[in-house]
Amino acid sequence: MASKLKYAVFGSGSWATAIVKMLCENLEEVGWYMRSSQTKAHLLKEQHNPSYLSSVEFRLEQLKLSNDINETAAYADVLIFVIPSAFIHAELQKLSVDITNKTVVSAVKGIIPESGLLVGEHFQNKYNISFQNIGIIAGPCHAEEVALERLSYLTISCADALKAQDIANTFSSNYIKTKISDDIIGTEYAVMLKNIYAIAAGIAHGLGYGDNFQSVLMSNAIREMKRFIKKMHKMKRNINNSAYLGDLLVTGYSVFSRNRMFGNMIGKGYTVKSAMLEMNMVAEGYYATNSAFLLNKQNAKKTRLPIINTVYDILYQGKDAKKAFKKLTDKLD
Repeated sequence: MASKLKYAVFGSGSWATAIVKMLCENLEEVGWYMRSSQTKAHLLKEQHNPSYLSSVEFRLEQLKLSNDINETAAYADVLIFVIPSAFIHAELQKLSVDITNKTVVSAVKGIIPESGLLVGEHFQNKYNISFQNIGIIAGPCHAEEVALERLSYLTISCADALKAQDIANTFSSNYIKTKISDDIIGTEYAVMLKNIYAIAAGIAHGLGYGDNFQSVLMSNAIREMKRFIKKMHKMKRNINNSAYLGDLLVTGYSVFSRNRMFGNMIGKGYTVKSAMLEMNMVAEGYYATNSAFLLNKQNAKKTRLPIINTVYDILYQGKDAKKAFKKLTDKLD
């Protein structure tokens, strides 16, 4: 059953495109803000995103496209942000519409560098959005598999269970199953951290480590994730649920994972800059690594994070990946 609320998506990457596709299964109209006028023009002419998930064709009568962030924000009741964390601050600076009474949903996989806050926290602190009106979308769910309509799972986190369920119902379809959670902060940290571990998995693969090591790496990663999230936000949660462990596994192992791809290039000897230039998509884990490292550093009682620290040393300190991973292998069990 379609929601009576108006939904809008902000962003035009692969995950944003996949979210619009999912919403179009149940809604008569979906607002869609994209910064590029060229992308909008191409979509209006060819019915698909020129750069991401180009196999997905949209019915134009379902889309309310705009290059004006305020027009889209004014249109919708539920605002879903899917802009990469490194760029979302600049886009939000353009907002002049009052969004205080809107429901804001983050599908962003990282911390906003300018504020050092999770996206949900940023909207709460900077835009006075009630905690009850903030939601988080987590996987495990790759955009490419949504495009192929392969069975996928989403977790919708919100303090207001009725809101969470309404959003979950709006996403549900014959190829999307949904569940709800009240662990907003923990889920958002998990979405950020899994990309760091995917980079680690990619580096390991690029260096020639096999499946046996990868399984040990992922086993240690979920425990490291548990320690980190517990330190940041202590509450009862099952770290083995799909929003945590499931999302970690698919991001760490899948051929669709851009963060694993980025890590694989680093492991094969690419510099950070050259790997970024060759990729057509943003590897959120690169920015997340710095954020996670700094958050832990600022804590009075630091959490033991050997994997995150190793990835940080390689990406930000220029350490040799082969030597850094050799040291890491002695810290895993």
